[in-house]
Amino acid sequence: MLYHLFEWFKQNGINFPGRNLMEFITFRVMMAVLLALTITLIFGKRLINMLRRKLVGESVRDLGLAGEQAKKGTPTMGGVIIILGILVPTLLFARLNTVYILLMLFATIWLGAIGFLDDYLKLRAKRIAREKGEAYKKQDKDGLAGWFKIFGQVVLGITVGSVLYFNSNVKIWREYIGTPDAAQTEVITKTVNNRTKHFVATKAPITTIPFVKNHELDYAIFLPKALKEYAWVLYILIVVFIITAVSNGANITDGLDGLATGTSALIGVLLGIFAYASGNFNFADYLNIMYIPNLGELSIFLAAMIGACVGFLWYNSYPAQVFMGDTGSLTLGGIIASIAVIVHKELLIPIFCGVFFVELLSVTLQVTYFKYTRRKYGEGRRIFLMSPLHHHYQKLGYHEAKIVTRFWIVQILLVVVCIVTLKLR
Repeated sequence: MLYHLFEWFKQNGINFPGRNLMEFITFRVMMAVLLALTITLIFGKRLINMLRRKLVGESVRDLGLAGEQAKKGTPTMGGVIIILGILVPTLLFARLNTVYILLMLFATIWLGAIGFLDDYLKLRAKRIAREKGEAYKKQDKDGLAGWFKIFGQVVLGITVGSVLYFNSNVKIWREYIGTPDAAQTEVITKTVNNRTKHFVATKAPITTIPFVKNHELDYAIFLPKALKEYAWVLYILIVVFIITAVSNGANITDGLDGLATGTSALIGVLLGIFAYASGNFNFADYLNIMYIPNLGELSIFLAAMIGACVGFLWYNSYPAQVFMGDTGSLTLGGIIASIAVIVHKELLIPIFCGVFFVELLSVTLQVTYFKYTRRKYGEGRRIFLMSPLHHHYQKLGYHEAKIVTRFWIVQILLVVVCIVTLKLR
């Protein structure tokens, strides 16, 4: 909103010191980080106190883990403050007429609402049990049904995939070797390093392949010629799968104090670099990556996400004063997956979302192997002492804070590897 207000000042010849600051993305990025950090730090404490007054506390199953009973009663639904920390700076400093910003605002609100409803239903079941004078036993059926959460993620995937494929404002500019035909109306001619280059707009469903020189992959190559016109179906299905997997991975990772929050902030830094580089013509040309107009605005959204996560970490680090709940974890996972698709770096997800990936994989392997051995041997056997993976290390006797810190270190290494892929091909 402030960006558009300052644009109105400029168009109407209203001059004052600092009027042109909003034209610089770097300034708006810094302001978004600071405002998000301020919102979460100031209002985070108030939210915690409010949740405590309303007895919005977490119920903890007895899993035999060290320190788990100390978490009982810790306020949950703290993801609300993360969402506010993302939305407010974005609305103030981003260009709201950009399709990518509108898409991410929708994704944040949509998954935030689903996560909030899930958390609310769990807390309502706890309150009803307390009013009846019964001992509350946490059950999966207390919240939203699993299929409903999957449905919400699928809806978001269909929305993101459809917008990216069909919206006329979503374009990728690729270098055209030679002189473009006159029929090609959308052509950018730029002089780069004393060389004239021609760029043409494309809407092909392409992505980036890491570590190879000719690093673009068109999803349509997986279809026979007769079905090329239906490439959009394949593309949307891929987007749905990615968003569902990453969102659930983030949700499963949110099991130790600060683990999902810190990991999401580090991933946000990487995606912010990708968004800024692909949205800047000079950087995109230098790095030989896709130039995507208006993509740089996403760096403001990501800056707000980073600031919100860091501010929330103030209260969520060990020992946590508040948990984000599904309100935060589902939302952060959906945001990360959606932006990875928007910047065409989804094939890097197994690397930069490596922590989410191994956590989700550990649960999948544990459940699958348990069911298989129960059918074959009559009793279920386990690969890990407990899943997700962070609980396995707790069973081995590692302190919660040490596990989280080491997972963060691994995440930093994964982020650095992904940054290296910009030049290492």
